[in-house]
Amino acid sequence: MKICIACGMPMKDAADYAMGDMTKEYCRFCARPDGTMQSFSEKKMGLTRFLVETQGFDEEAAVQAAVAMMRKLPAWEANFS
Repeated sequence: MKICIACGMPMKDAADYAMGDMTKEYCRFCARPDGTMQSFSEKKMGLTRFLVETQGFDEEAAVQAAVAMMRKLPAWEANFS
């Protein structure tokens, strides 16, 4: 089982991968409609929105949590070095 390099989601089945392509290193939630991986800013905005909507975080706390999560993921290493 692979882990998405952009959000950390476990990817077990083809449906979990971007465009169903099991050679991709990122999941369907981190892909744009054309199958390319979202940018750092797109993912940060998406994670922030997810935390606000599903976890009840306020905007500032959600941004901080999203950045803390992204800091640990290989896709975003260059953004924190």
